[in-house]
This record gives sequence, structure tokens and C-alpha cells, in this order.
Amino acid sequence: MLDGIRIIEFEGLGPGPFAAMLFADLGADVITIHRSDPPAGPLPATPGLLDRGKRSIALDLKAPGDRDTALSLIASADGLIEGFRPGVMERLGLGPDPCHAANPALVYGRMTGWGQEGPLAQIAGHDLNYIARSGALWYASAPGDAPMTPPTVVGDIGGGALYLAIGMLAALHKAKATGCGTVVDAAIVDGSAHMMNLFMALGDTGLFSMQRGRSLLDGPHWSRTYRTSDGGFMSVQCLEPKFYAQFLDRIGLARDPDFGRQFDRELWPALGERLETLFASASRAHWTELFRGTDCCVSPVLDPLEAARDPHMASRRTWRDRDGHLQAAPAPRFAGAPAWEPPPSPKRGEHTDEILAELATKADG
Repeated sequence: MLDGIRIIEFEGLGPGPFAAMLFADLGADVITIHRSDPPAGPLPATPGLLDRGKRSIALDLKAPGDRDTALSLIASADGLIEGFRPGVMERLGLGPDPCHAANPALVYGRMTGWGQEGPLAQIAGHDLNYIARSGALWYASAPGDAPMTPPTVVGDIGGGALYLAIGMLAALHKAKATGCGTVVDAAIVDGSAHMMNLFMALGDTGLFSMQRGRSLLDGPHWSRTYRTSDGGFMSVQCLEPKFYAQFLDRIGLARDPDFGRQFDRELWPALGERLETLFASASRAHWTELFRGTDCCVSPVLDPLEAARDPHMASRRTWRDRDGHLQAAPAPRFAGAPAWEPPPSPKRGEHTDEILAELATKADG
């Protein structure tokens, strides 16, 4: 889908590499500028899953010659992705101004937690910190429990990488039409707050509350997870009355007057406790089989390895294995696209000679 598009990615953590992987998954030529010396820290120093389908060149951006090479690569590109704190690229001589001087149509993607401006722009942070301050973490977890979300999903990926990718695609479309590039300021605090709009829209219906456990989707007994007798979990979210009625019928509560009052907020805590006891009386396999093939909107909570073996997920080949490493296939899917298999991830600097040769050929031409 993105054949002919070149993206230059500066080595970083989390949402920036994920966004660059999205571009590579879609067919773009993504060249990652890796550090000559691996960065220190708890994460692997070698390229991994997020580098699949990319090419790697190793440069020391503090060395004038390597900085010039980076600028030459940028001049050949359609887009750039960097995830440093504000000001770092400028100090390296690779900020938007010199890059746009070399390539006026460049889409310059900046991925941060706090954004390029604001009181916290220069402060360190991570996924949980950003979504905590944006408001997106407030409704996570069951009422009374400490707010927690799946690691990286809401902030780094949902509010960060996906918004950077969408913003850059819009800017690439504009650049193609006008020849003018732009800077895309993707901040996780902005993206994760924007994601709240679907939930905030419930305010128009009277089904939204700033108090946890009182809104349509964060408090009801029919919109949560339950522990089973074997330590597993089942998810329940039968929002529509017709599906809720099927759910009650399936578990033998169709004639219970309290359960019949689906939207009575005062009953939600007590009904949730009753369902906790009920689900805890049997195994996850029992409940999975009971609700199989129904419209009750009940599903088992699976870990990624279990998900890869799940009949539905397996039929779609959503989870793939390459060299013993489990990974998800690209999404969304496009009609007529060839079958996808996990591409390799490059070694640090694996394509340095190849990329330098391409630049030399272009310069000679």
C-alpha cells in the first residue's frame, strides 16, 4: 500500500519504533538510523520485533560526517520519525529547519509523551504517567481497584504510535498534493485524551459520571471480567438489552427481578458480587463452552499463546511465529493483498554499506 514511500526512523523506544513498524508493514521503505554503540538500559540492545521489515544503518549522529549522511538520507525521504525529548534533534543539527531546507516536502514526525511544548515537555515519563495525567487512566480497572491498563496499549500504542501514523499519513497526502511538508507533534497525552471522546460522548445521554463505577461501561455487572474456579477469567459485556436477556437466560437468572433491572446503577455493585460468586463456581472451560456460539457477549480472557491457538484467531492467522518469537500480523487487512509472513528484523547496521552505496549512486546521478 505504501510502496515508494521512504521513512527515516531514529532509534528510540516504544511508540516511535511501533509507528515505523506500521509503515514497514504497509510496504514503506523504512530505514532505521541505529546508534553505532547500543544504548544502555534494561531493553535489548539488538533490533527486535519492532524492526521487522526495516533496513538498518549505524551512525554516530554527533560525528559531523555521520550527521551529514543522516541529512542526505532525510533529503531522500518522504517522512521522518524521532522520539527524543524536545530540543535534542535541534542540538544535533537535525531539527525541522535544516531538514526542511534539505527536503521541503518532508513530513517530520515527532513522538513524545508530553508534547513539544508545555510545562512538562522536558520531564521524563512513561506510558502510565501520560495516560494518568491525560484522564485516560481514570476509568481503568474495576471500581475500588487501583487503575491499571494493559502495558503500553492505551498510551504508547493507542494514544501515541497510532496517532503519529495517522497524522503522518494525512501530512504525506498533503505533501503529495502541495509539495509542502510539515511537523507532526504527536503527544501521548493528546492522543489518549482524544481516545476518551467515545466514552465522554455518553455525557449526552446521562450515562456518564466522573465517579468511577457509575458510568455505562465502567460500573455495570454486565461490563466487567470475572474470575473462574481455576484462576481464569471471563469477560462479560452484554450492553444491548436483547443480548443481556440472552445472557441471563443462559445462566439461569432470567426470572430474577433484580437482574431484570439492567440499568439500575444502585444495583450494579450487589449484582456484580452475585455474578462473582457464580463465575467462581466453575472453570473457565465450563463457561466458555456454555456461552459458545451465543450472542451473550461473553468471552474467555486468553493470554497471547492461548490466543494464537484459539480457533477464531487461528483461522485468521492473527498470531504468527518466526524463529520462536510470537508476533501479531499487520492490521488492518486489504482485499487482494498477498499472503503475509513475518519478515526478518535486521542486525544493527546490517544495511549500512548498501544504504551508503545508494546515496553515492544518487549523488553521482
